[in-house]
Amino acid sequence: MTKQQLPAWADPSVSPDDLDAQGMSRRGLLRRAGLFGAAFALGSAATPALAAPGRGFGGDDPRLAYLVGDHHVHSVYSHDAKYTFSQQARAAARYGLDWMVFNEHSNFGHARYGAALEHQEILKARAANPRQLIFQGLEWYIPAAEHCTVFAAPGPHEVDLLTRFELAYDGKLLGYDKGGAADADTARNEAHAVKAIKWLAEQRRSGYVDDVLVLANHPLRLGIDSPHEMRAWRDAAPEIMIGMEGAPGAQGAAIPGWRGATSIRGEYENKPSAQSWPGYPADAYLTYGGFDWATATVGGLWDSMLAEGSLFSITTNSDNHRTVFDTWKNGDWPAGQNFDSTGKLPDPVNTDTPQPGSDFWPGEFSRTHVGVTRYGYRAVMQGMRAGRVWLDHGHLLDGLDVRLKRDCDAGRGVTLGGRLRVRKGERITLYVTVTTASRPNPHGVLPELAHVDVIQGTVRGPVTDRDTWKAPDTKVVRTKDVSGRTGTYTLRVPLTAGDESFYVRLRGSDGNRHGAGYLGASVDPHGPIPHEPGNGDPWADTWFYSNPIFVDVAGA
Repeated sequence: MTKQQLPAWADPSVSPDDLDAQGMSRRGLLRRAGLFGAAFALGSAATPALAAPGRGFGGDDPRLAYLVGDHHVHSVYSHDAKYTFSQQARAAARYGLDWMVFNEHSNFGHARYGAALEHQEILKARAANPRQLIFQGLEWYIPAAEHCTVFAAPGPHEVDLLTRFELAYDGKLLGYDKGGAADADTARNEAHAVKAIKWLAEQRRSGYVDDVLVLANHPLRLGIDSPHEMRAWRDAAPEIMIGMEGAPGAQGAAIPGWRGATSIRGEYENKPSAQSWPGYPADAYLTYGGFDWATATVGGLWDSMLAEGSLFSITTNSDNHRTVFDTWKNGDWPAGQNFDSTGKLPDPVNTDTPQPGSDFWPGEFSRTHVGVTRYGYRAVMQGMRAGRVWLDHGHLLDGLDVRLKRDCDAGRGVTLGGRLRVRKGERITLYVTVTTASRPNPHGVLPELAHVDVIQGTVRGPVTDRDTWKAPDTKVVRTKDVSGRTGTYTLRVPLTAGDESFYVRLRGSDGNRHGAGYLGASVDPHGPIPHEPGNGDPWADTWFYSNPIFVDVAGA
């Protein structure tokens, strides 16, 4: 594999005059983290693993730099997309992404032809631009459920892994997905999904591939990913099935006057169907501040999984198929050809007239930030697995660093995805270092963060009812008004360890639209709310979310 090079913002040989305002801000973050220059290592070697939890108290996680990426991007190698590989890669570079995953839809044409063709383009791109980390992936149609991102570390078997997996385990190709007219054997289909994830885990354990990760996509769009299925996927191989999209792509779907009066951000325009899990309320089929109901509901499905004491990460991404206001259209098929026979759509043609679309370019609106100690493919995957992840919309923040420390310790403490071990009654402090937006976003607006919310939930262990979607002990415990604050500042939130283990996570917004959360104002007094159908300007309602930090109380 081509040796990596540092991104321009992290490369001390690149003059500051050649960086934009955000690049300068990220370089400053790198300096403050003590990772500037040689300390922020090159290469794709794995990030050193965090120390395994011992019986000692406290914790001391590494200093981190955050790489920005998108794990859900489509090209002409997906049957329903439009753009060439190079168009997407150039857009990702233009909007500041360090890493991206080409996550093409499964299809017989893709498995037989398209995956190998795209792989050749990826290899050329890696060689031509070693500053950009480009993964190859697959959008898996989960048997009995929706979709997942599956992607592997670069290596000799990365494309073989994807195509073997696609042909053996894809719900659409096998007729095991819930999109069919009849689905009489759901138990069989659900079992096949679990078998698929275990198969991927075995390929990693055996060394066939260096690494592989799986993330559920737009989980509540159709309501067919039941809570017990999501728990079953996680428990089958938690080292590779690491989480879900906290916010879907298609964030431009409800720009006023664009797609119609019924449009919803994320294209969450579906009602429960016969295939949907019946335990979800009707309000689950909407987005809240652009985020999936499972994530946006404090005390909801995501929290119910975290309350079991196991990490389950969230991400956001573009799911780019067709960009809003873009003027390109699909090219025409030559006579006698189709996707099944080629694995690739004809290249698009520019019309000079806006074409239908709901998406933003990779990195233009949705960004997933992953904490690493070196620059490389496996470092990104290790950071995601460790849960060192936060996400934002609309370029709301330039940077976020979160640490939880025992007041009696002088170390760095633990960060997102980590675990802090404390004694009952011990005082601890949450340190939240925010770097505000330093330049206008791609919409031409300088984002302003209005508040930071601290959400806390009790850890009660594995649930008896695998279909529960509520965590009744989770709520917003603190809100910090940060309106008007700029630059880099640190919020200090004192906490006390009680009788039970718990977790904390963060959320914040521009303050433009909020109200009582889905489970009531006593749980979430000013959470994200659904927009009026057809009137969901995404740039006017932006949020950030972080992964949790767990606090293990000795004796709990």
